[in-house]
Amino acid sequence: MLNFSGLSNGKWWGKAMRAPLRLVPNGATVRVLQGPLQGMKWVAGAATHGCWLGSYESDKQRRFASFIRPGMKIFDVGANVGFYTLLSSRLVGPAGQVHAFEPLPRNLSLLRQHLRLNGLANVRVWENAAGAAPGSVDFHLGANPMTGHVGGEGSGGSETIQVEVVSLDNLAEDGRIPLPNLIKCDIEGAEADFLQGAKSVIRRSKPVLFLATHGPAVHRACCDLLHSWGYGLESLDSRRLKDTDEILARPGKR
Repeated sequence: MLNFSGLSNGKWWGKAMRAPLRLVPNGATVRVLQGPLQGMKWVAGAATHGCWLGSYESDKQRRFASFIRPGMKIFDVGANVGFYTLLSSRLVGPAGQVHAFEPLPRNLSLLRQHLRLNGLANVRVWENAAGAAPGSVDFHLGANPMTGHVGGEGSGGSETIQVEVVSLDNLAEDGRIPLPNLIKCDIEGAEADFLQGAKSVIRRSKPVLFLATHGPAVHRACCDLLHSWGYGLESLDSRRLKDTDEILARPGKR
C-alpha cells in the first residue's frame, strides 16, 4: 500500500506529490483508492485526503479489519465523518450491525452523506457523545472537526455547543443496543468516562477494544480499568504500552 499520508510536507518531493491533491474540490465525490475501503465513495474535504487515498492510519485500519467477521455488532464511538463506520459496515455485511456515536453536527452531516452515497443500511447513527452517564454537557469544537471534545477547556477560544450524552450501559439496559463484539473509541480525552459508562456492557460481552487515549492521566486510567476487567493490552504502534496512545485491548490475553 502506498502511504500517501506519510509524505512529508517539509521535503520538496513530498510537496510535489501532494500538489495534485489541491485540484480535488471539497465536496466532490471520489472513490477510495486502496486498502479495505477500496472502491467506496467518499466526500473530498470531509477529513484528511488520506481517507480516500486509502492510507489513513493504514496499519491500524488493517489490524482493525482483521478482527471483524460477517454478522458482528460493532460500535464506533467518536465516529467523526465515518471512516471506521464505513469499514465496519462493509465487513460485517447485511447480517451485522454498526452503531456510530457522533455529537458534532458538521460531522454527522458528512457521516450520513457517506452512508447514503454507499447505500449502507446496517448502520444506526446516534447523535450523541458517549460518556459515564446520560445528560447534557459542553462540547468544544476544537481547532478542526477531528479534535472536538467534551468538557474541559476549549483551545484558542473555540466555540462551545451543548450535546447530549448517552452511556452504553443505560442504552443496553433499555434494550436499545445489542451487546458488541468490537468497540472502537476515539473521543479526544473522554475515554475513561466512556469506559465507566460502559462497564456492564464490556464485562458482559467482552468485546475487543481499539482505544485511542489522550493524555497520560487518561491513558493510565483506561489501562487500569481494562486490566481490572481481565483485559490484556498491547500497543498498536512501535511505542511501549505506557508511552503509546493507541491501545488494542483483548479479554483474557493478560
